[in-house]
Amino acid sequence: MAPGGDAAELLQKRALAGHEHLEAWRGGTSVEIPGLRRLVHESWQRSASLKANPDVPEAPLAMDRDELGEYRRQHPLATIMPVIKKLLVQPSHDSGLLVAVGDDVGRLLWVDGDPVMQRRAEGMMFVAGADWSEASVGTSAPGTALALDRSIQISGAEHFKRSVHPWSCTAVPFHDPDSGAVLGVVDITGTETAVAPHTLSLVEATVAAAQAQLRIERLQLAAAVREKPRRRSTAAASGNALYRNSLQLLGRDQALLSIDGRTVSLSARHSEILAILGNYPEGLSAEDLCAQLYPGEGSSATLRAEMVRLRKVVQELSPDAVPESRPYRLPVELLPDSGQVLSCLQRGAHRIALEIYKGALLPRSEAPGVVQLRERVSHLLREALLTDGSVESLLKYAELPEAKYDVDLRLAVLKLLPPRSPKRAAVVADLERIDDELTA
Repeated sequence: MAPGGDAAELLQKRALAGHEHLEAWRGGTSVEIPGLRRLVHESWQRSASLKANPDVPEAPLAMDRDELGEYRRQHPLATIMPVIKKLLVQPSHDSGLLVAVGDDVGRLLWVDGDPVMQRRAEGMMFVAGADWSEASVGTSAPGTALALDRSIQISGAEHFKRSVHPWSCTAVPFHDPDSGAVLGVVDITGTETAVAPHTLSLVEATVAAAQAQLRIERLQLAAAVREKPRRRSTAAASGNALYRNSLQLLGRDQALLSIDGRTVSLSARHSEILAILGNYPEGLSAEDLCAQLYPGEGSSATLRAEMVRLRKVVQELSPDAVPESRPYRLPVELLPDSGQVLSCLQRGAHRIALEIYKGALLPRSEAPGVVQLRERVSHLLREALLTDGSVESLLKYAELPEAKYDVDLRLAVLKLLPPRSPKRAAVVADLERIDDELTA
């Protein structure tokens, strides 16, 4: 929570002074800034490493009007916007505040509220369709809340981008009520009122109410499907916006495929096929898919038989999602958990990436395409943690099976821990265990 009164004024002075060191940070030199809040200090470091530019006044536009309209219609947050409007937007119209709702990578989907403030905010491109992730604009409540997966208040000069210094903001991540995955972020932006303690409580309560409403609507949809099986396709179509079609691959040998709120466990081979096709949205020829799927020389006839069986499985979930041929491709967008990890890493949100990462992707698979994807996800996550991870993140990663003998990881933890930290003994003991087991 952002402090108030004299403490807030002092923090603003220190933050303004800290901006004098940003060029050094962007050049790769780490500079301590006394008095800057730790979460802001760490966010500035991430922003600098991601090459965000504090002197560019506007946020980049990520989607044009047509793309934005279609994306919003299909997004799960569209269905809970009436709750957001009733609890946040309507009370803000004459209060000098703006309400923004963004997706899980920091792109603003809706911006509403005080008309005068909306016109002012256009100058820094705080508009629907703009990218407000840390990678694009640096420290801000929406981007930093997503990077840390927690409620955040950012005041004035604590923003990385200097054009945002006249503004303050409060943001709260929005989680899927079923899976817990981050779906987006809800933000209030304005003057000092936007970082008042009651503002944070209001936004958190609104997000909780909206998550509950999304859960209720999903249960009602499921009940409608069960009661009227002959109208299942119509009910499912009306509920498309309630879900993100997903594929869970991490830490499991058999993937879970979820479409329109219905989930099925796939065979190991079908898991491999969808993992590979999900990585090639443009599709693959039979020859290319065989090469990605079979360690030796694969048979096109064998592949065709597998695809027939896979189509029957997917048909039960949704006829619209049945894989196509010539080339083999998926007609609907799937959100693989591995893709979520890579997306989080790309924007510097390694903590969220680690929360999503449940282990190696289809760990027993020997399919060349799966092995390549598995190694890529694991390697990028490990490198991100070694480069920018906290002690807590590194220790959590060390608990994964793939990190059981990772000496460099544990040495990195020792380097970060204070000399008298009680955690050092356990890390040293773990290093001794690794040495004993490898020697034996």
